[in-house]
Amino acid sequence: MQADTSTEAAVRKVLDQFIASYERGDVDGVVDILVTGPDLVLLGTEADERRVGPAEVRAQFERDISQSSTRSLHLGWTSVSALGDVAWIAADLAIEMTADGRSTSFPVRLTAVLERRDGTWKIAQGHLSVADSSAPEGQSFPQ
Repeated sequence: MQADTSTEAAVRKVLDQFIASYERGDVDGVVDILVTGPDLVLLGTEADERRVGPAEVRAQFERDISQSSTRSLHLGWTSVSALGDVAWIAADLAIEMTADGRSTSFPVRLTAVLERRDGTWKIAQGHLSVADSSAPEGQSFPQ
């Protein structure tokens, strides 16, 4: 169900806060917009990035920040849907970052589930993936 205008604006504000905090390297700012219970789940782009609960998720963001000197996230196509106190996002992100003196950029896909708790939207689940570009366009599977 497509989110109404006020819900979409509130959810996009959370996403904007996440991006701004992440780019600044502000782990506390990132963690502040996440749910605080054991049902918090983050799946990152690397094989070992399955984090469950606030402590593991914080550790992941601390790792990200410590391993990069700059980070820039550019939001592209975005879809926001909601039903009651639950909202979900699908989006394209372009990430530019510098690590070990080398700059790199790559496209990722983001899905996230947000929950409204006490009137405030918080991210409860997030998943980032890098699209496999080895398959020719129009093909569902790598050749």
